[in-house]
Amino acid sequence: MGLNFCTLFDSNYLLKGLALYESLVKQCKTGFHLYIFPFDDISYDILKKLTLINVTIISLEEFEDKELIKVKPSRTKGEYCWTCTPSIILYSITKFNLSHCTYLDADIYFFSDPSVLISEMDSNSVLITPHWYLSEYDRSQESGIYCVHFTTFRNDAVGLGVLEWWRKECINWCYNRHENGKFGDQKYLDDWPQRFKGVHILQNRGGGIAPWNSRHYKFYKNQNEVIFGVFESQNFIPVFFHFHELSILSDKEFDLSGYKLSREVINYFYKPYALSLHKNNELLKNIDVFIAPPANIYRNFSINKFYINIRRLIKGTYNFIKL
Repeated sequence: MGLNFCTLFDSNYLLKGLALYESLVKQCKTGFHLYIFPFDDISYDILKKLTLINVTIISLEEFEDKELIKVKPSRTKGEYCWTCTPSIILYSITKFNLSHCTYLDADIYFFSDPSVLISEMDSNSVLITPHWYLSEYDRSQESGIYCVHFTTFRNDAVGLGVLEWWRKECINWCYNRHENGKFGDQKYLDDWPQRFKGVHILQNRGGGIAPWNSRHYKFYKNQNEVIFGVFESQNFIPVFFHFHELSILSDKEFDLSGYKLSREVINYFYKPYALSLHKNNELLKNIDVFIAPPANIYRNFSINKFYINIRRLIKGTYNFIKL
């Protein structure tokens, strides 16, 4: 059975969204369909020109309803994207009559087949993914126990009920601040295992590897160049990595994050991802709506270099790739 995914992004995340798509093409052995919600005209126009297979592109005009349009002026661009997260999942399931749908953050990349994560749900209706923070980076109280980046819902009474509850809460309140135990769209997930029946907490450590938890694990490659992770003496196969905080500085320059990263993590995960971003940048150069850096796609290196170096100095990190 093919897998159904949805994601949203604007032109600032376009290269990352295309890398996400590329990884699904490589790794989904039983097929997939990705529903993309571009949040500006530039990303919509480019995606339409690319004619990607196994993709449906839904414009804001098609997707937005009265409730979302009403709150849109009160949210920043980022806050509005968070507000819309449950709505794009619900729209995808109901509009296209999907048996299930998994929301994906645009800055994740798959290194093996995600079906193993979804099959872990068994008969449950909702799958949520822990942050699995290292103690030094633990922001559970501020940002939530669970990360929205990979969240699955079935098209059944329980799955739709949770989605509709989440959508209502996000429309009522979804801001980039901490207030009364809430933060964006994410803190709402904290009590789902107690609030709702049929919510499964992901156990597979291959799902949700991220800079805030990567040093929980040791990584190695076998003789066939397959990546393995080790956690508490148990081997696992990495499924996806969340490239949080990665900044595209230029065509071939990338600041990875302010987190401490092992050499293996940089070599096994970040370098292939940087190459994918570069490849997709080359792809965009061949279409007539290409956006030259630094507008929209790249952060301005000359402006940000000073601040990035200060962050590296304070945190003791120097995570930089130049292809």
